[in-house]
Amino acid sequence: MSLPLHQRLIRTGPPVAIDVAKIADLDVLAAGRVPIDHCLLWQDDLSGGRLPAGVEALAAGVFGAGHAAPPTGYEGPWWGGGSRRDLVAPGDVVGLTPEGGLVTILWRRGSHANTLLATERCNSLCLMCSQPPREVDDTHRVEHLTRIITLIDPEETQLGISGGEPTLLDDGLIEVIWTARRHLPATSLHVLSNGRRFADPGLARAMAGAAPEAVTWGIPLYGDIASLHDHVVQAEGAFAETMAGLYNLAAIGATVEIRVVLTRQTVARLEALARFIYRALPFAAHIAFMGLEPMGFARRNRAKIWIDPADYADALSRAVHRLTALGMTVSIYNLPLCALPADLFAVARASISDWKNDFAPLCAPCPARQDCAGFFTSADARWIGRDVRPFDHWPPTAHQGTGPSCPV
Repeated sequence: MSLPLHQRLIRTGPPVAIDVAKIADLDVLAAGRVPIDHCLLWQDDLSGGRLPAGVEALAAGVFGAGHAAPPTGYEGPWWGGGSRRDLVAPGDVVGLTPEGGLVTILWRRGSHANTLLATERCNSLCLMCSQPPREVDDTHRVEHLTRIITLIDPEETQLGISGGEPTLLDDGLIEVIWTARRHLPATSLHVLSNGRRFADPGLARAMAGAAPEAVTWGIPLYGDIASLHDHVVQAEGAFAETMAGLYNLAAIGATVEIRVVLTRQTVARLEALARFIYRALPFAAHIAFMGLEPMGFARRNRAKIWIDPADYADALSRAVHRLTALGMTVSIYNLPLCALPADLFAVARASISDWKNDFAPLCAPCPARQDCAGFFTSADARWIGRDVRPFDHWPPTAHQGTGPSCPV
């Protein structure tokens, strides 16, 4: 079952002065790494339902999802009620919208899918974009992102940054990266960008050079020829800009991942693209072939872009094996195992973010669910594929392997 990122609760008590908070049980408080005025105390962990002595006036409030009332004698800010306690847990970082009592999970402890939204703006209009861009003034997001980062557990291993196009934050993205390096020195960052603005060598040096050892740049490439890539991203000249950007990133030693979303357009030249990646981008640390997320423009353009995975399985297999035989690291994201040939199980990842991951009803008896990507919650029967079926046993001879996995 997916874990939604939003929960609407009852909010009582005086107004809160913050819009981002850490859910804190007594262990979080004892660690002393987060100012108590940025903590929402975890009601389940309070002895006898009462607050620890001395924190009543300092805490940002009490978080009591699933509770019918605040702690005994407590009159401060309280966020509670609701039917589910499992959406938020101690250590999580949440956004607070007092009007209406909306709580948004911004970072979930223990999840492998934590990604910060840098901006809703973008300089491309990809045919299959799951989050269509909006031209809004979101410069305030830099401060918002840095506040979130300071509340994340320093033990976090990987944190994503996405958009829109994150590089449109300009110096703000550099500030976000630097903040992460200071507060999360052991955390690797995975930034999704179309790479076009890195055609400017100075911008590439400033952004990617801020922490080249800590950041992987996930850059999409949709064809080996300019006309195909430019058509998919709906931006003339994008292929040339992206290729220049990739070379500028490589020149400063940045880690680059190439992402290929599998659509009717891209699978037509998939093997040619694999050859091109090896010849032109041998420095790529990882290549990810990705199934469609049926949201946004993808849903609107389904008739243009959808192709059943069964119809490109052979081409995908040849492309993957070509690249792996040449020593490149390859993964397949967002496709269920049963939609793939057995020879691709070793590179298939359970990659869909936990808040938008689900399985079709017919998957209920399948023994491979723990290793399988499953489906996006937005996928209805039209997006499932004709070969989807439960396995009789798991694992088969060719078992799923391990490798890079950045949820989407």
